[in-house]
Amino acid sequence: YEELSKVDNAAFTCAASFGNVHGVYAPGNVDLQPVILHNSQKYIKEKLSSDDNKPMFFVFHGGSGSSTEDIRYAIEAGVIKMNIDTDTQWAFWDGIRGYEAANHDYLQGQIGNPESPDKPNKKFYDPRMALRAGEESMAGRLCKAAEDLNC
Repeated sequence: YEELSKVDNAAFTCAASFGNVHGVYAPGNVDLQPVILHNSQKYIKEKLSSDDNKPMFFVFHGGSGSSTEDIRYAIEAGVIKMNIDTDTQWAFWDGIRGYEAANHDYLQGQIGNPESPDKPNKKFYDPRMALRAGEESMAGRLCKAAEDLNC
């Protein structure tokens, strides 16, 4: 930190580990300790004799599956970026899965569905429709992340 701080207009982040992991795990298998970030800020502040209560910017790697409480406590400690790739991947897939489930009977052939054995299904099997459902689902997850991050 001391060396990097000497760079003109220095703006850097630290991806500190505080129990966070990449991927998703069953509840109880990850023990986040954002207090580590709070303690690190205190240590850096004292070490540098800084007036800034949050001299370090942190990145929250492995934020997928984290509780809103842990996210907000980490933000209070100086987290300015959080990675949620696993959550966004699942949200995209879940949108596609939901589209298939809702339109299952229209996706079994090019022609013929519950409405008529002669009715075409092109508008249902158009891949853009399923992809759009994935995009909408992922956008919803991103809105939730913005809410969790107080954006």
